[in-house]
Amino acid sequence: MGYGVAMHTRAYRHMSAEERETLSLGLAGGHSLRTMARVLGRAPSTVSRESARNTTRGRPYRACTAQVQAAARACQPRRPRKLLDPWLWQYVRTHLAEGCSPEPIAGRLRRAYPDDMRKQLSAETIYVGLYVLPRGTLRSALLAALRQARKARRPRARGTDRRGQIPNMTPIAERPAEVATRTVPGHWEGDLIKGARNGSAVGTLVERTTRLVILAKMNGTDATSARAGFTKKLRHVPPCCGKP
Repeated sequence: MGYGVAMHTRAYRHMSAEERETLSLGLAGGHSLRTMARVLGRAPSTVSRESARNTTRGRPYRACTAQVQAAARACQPRRPRKLLDPWLWQYVRTHLAEGCSPEPIAGRLRRAYPDDMRKQLSAETIYVGLYVLPRGTLRSALLAALRQARKARRPRARGTDRRGQIPNMTPIAERPAEVATRTVPGHWEGDLIKGARNGSAVGTLVERTTRLVILAKMNGTDATSARAGFTKKLRHVPPCCGKP
């Protein structure tokens, strides 16, 4: 336990004309979408989406047709922002002035108009709408109504993640070989399954070698509750399942 999690993300990018030509030739030769995904070095979902979006019904996938359709979609104007709707804009302004943050405002709209998508907004849409306002008294007043009252949005990560950090955390890449290969019992992985609005949690413990799973009741979702819950459960683990 106590190891970080290695995560690798890659930004999505549309296929190039050369990739579409390779895909067209491969499909014409009888290869599957999954096979062509490996050839192109793309995710199967990306290749599947490309084929579905740019194939004319009743006809095989063709690179030239796909390129024309993709270019046409790129030139289409984006949907107008929902906050340009006068009614929605006034609704957001009124509730911000009353001390509500974007998350509760979005929730109220969903509950009040569950069957009318035109009167629903996500919290992110509200944030974006506020921060793109031109400088002026209105923008300052609305941003001041937000709980954090920042003049500009900060990216979630600029070099480092500003969210909760674990002091002196051991990177997952530095764990001993016996842990990585699961050759020695006694190494556990812990996680939390949180309930609605993070109001409750159940801890999970998995022994890496035997794959034994233990569920631990938590009195809260903080680190102290997690430690107490896991400690209570591990006291009852037989010696054969613990470290040698």
